[in-house]
Amino acid sequence: MAHKTAPKSSKSRVKAQPERGPVMEGSDILVSCLEREGVDTIFAYPGGCSMPIHQALTRSKKIRTILPRHEQGGVFAAEGFARATGRVGVVMATSGPGATNLITGIADAFMDSTPLVAITGQVPSYMIGKGAFQETDVFGLTLPIVKHNYLILDVNDIPRVVKEAFHIASTGRPGPVLIDIPKNVQQARTQPIYPAKVNLRGYNPEQFADDVALNEVIGLIKQAKNPMIYCGGGILSGHASDELLEFVERTQIPVATTLMGIGCFPETHPLSLKWLGMHGTVYANNAVNEADLLLAIGVRFDDRVTGKVEKFAEHGTIVHIDIDNSELNKNKIVKLPILSDVKYALNRLNQLLDKSGQKRVKSNFAKYPDWFKQIDAWKREFPLGFKDTEDMIQPQHVIRTLCEMTKGEAIITTGVGQHQMWAGQHYTFTHPRTFLTSAGLGSMGYGFPAAMGAKVACPDRQVIDIDGDGSFLMNVQELATAHVEGIAAKAIILNNQHLGMVVQWEDKFYGSNRGHTFLGDPRDLKRIYPDYVQICKGFGVPCERVLHKKDLRAAIQRLLDSKECYVLDVMVPYTEHVLPMIPTNMTYKDVIV
Repeated sequence: MAHKTAPKSSKSRVKAQPERGPVMEGSDILVSCLEREGVDTIFAYPGGCSMPIHQALTRSKKIRTILPRHEQGGVFAAEGFARATGRVGVVMATSGPGATNLITGIADAFMDSTPLVAITGQVPSYMIGKGAFQETDVFGLTLPIVKHNYLILDVNDIPRVVKEAFHIASTGRPGPVLIDIPKNVQQARTQPIYPAKVNLRGYNPEQFADDVALNEVIGLIKQAKNPMIYCGGGILSGHASDELLEFVERTQIPVATTLMGIGCFPETHPLSLKWLGMHGTVYANNAVNEADLLLAIGVRFDDRVTGKVEKFAEHGTIVHIDIDNSELNKNKIVKLPILSDVKYALNRLNQLLDKSGQKRVKSNFAKYPDWFKQIDAWKREFPLGFKDTEDMIQPQHVIRTLCEMTKGEAIITTGVGQHQMWAGQHYTFTHPRTFLTSAGLGSMGYGFPAAMGAKVACPDRQVIDIDGDGSFLMNVQELATAHVEGIAAKAIILNNQHLGMVVQWEDKFYGSNRGHTFLGDPRDLKRIYPDYVQICKGFGVPCERVLHKKDLRAAIQRLLDSKECYVLDVMVPYTEHVLPMIPTNMTYKDVIV
């Protein structure tokens, strides 16, 4: 008989009952609901329509309220908190411009499947639709970029809505949920009834693969000569890294991750090909595209991975396992789509493999000798390298030095641009949730606030933002948050005075014509502008500029040794390009190396 059910919970089957609380204001009810969900940190910027909630937060003994210096910084910090822990990140802003400043971060969480609850104050319900001061229809604005959203018009609904919001944000494919609360609802008084469980008709996040489909996967593996695994952020959000490692060591199938999946499989493992896509390794792109069987697990076949999608893995049999039914056969039609929680699917595959005698091995992988020989040849021919120099600091050298000095154990965040790709290429990641980046939306300004959130979540870990001068400047005000709150997040700015990735495209496709990509001072080209050393000084944050390679290692050591927020402004050449590179809508055969 097919095994179709998930393992049973060991918890008591005693039916939980709703609980009544004392009469209080809606704002206090909201805070008590957050405490009941285990929230210990909220990133919140106050304003007229969220003041009652902030007053209630001052009375909480369980929740740390961190004041960002911009709402976008707050939402990125909440994302960093969520990505580093797997828990729901929480952010709050007032109505109007406060709420609209959250939009980019909410969209970012939606694209990268980050569990997030965003709370916004709203004008009083009787003023909605009348163009009141700081009124914006944030409910309507966020509809396309959330898993779900709420406008609470009855104070009695707060406990139910909050419990539902956290359930939706954290289950199935994680994502953002928005709760919009008018000020008069925050101030209304009632006796709250806290629901013990969530029951949402039509929402069924628990999906478990049928054994028939999983046995078909095993049959395809037995027939394959050149198999590959292509896995992504779904492994991380599904908490399935251990199951993936066991599956790989039972099947001996090589692994390429997506940018979002970095860390879900140790890159030091002999079967790791690092990551694939536009700036991924040549050998990963070659192997995935020339595999006769491609197991796609927790991925969405996005364009930065596939290039010309109709040519992607066109000669291989593709199996796609994902928790989100809408992703199956959306971008790429596959041979075997399987709707399932990836942790369950991999765990069950391991059980079936064990039952069939497929034992786990941890070294001397030799199941596909010809395939491994071909992959090794690609690795030798197309290594991840760069032209080092005697004194000029190459950005790749900075990241490799950092990786060596941290032994690959730091949590790395990034902004968006060339530095992001170099960080993914030249830092070696061996643990889940150690590479936090804005992948789907590509939001500049993500890196430092995300590092703050990750450091708050993991105070005993070294958390370092590898950033670009353009990206760092977009949320530079969060240095104040880090200083005042004592958050020892670090930042290394790879400063080339340009929007480096756009410059690279200008060089490749526009004859090096500069279309507003120079970030320095055109009236004084010898001057380093803006002066991050002086900017950081104004925020009370130590910062030093590094101009020569001989000074780099000692400067990084001072950054690592610092017990407070610390910034290195490392000057690098703007002429350096991120390679390899597959141009947009091209194939792996069109790679530039």
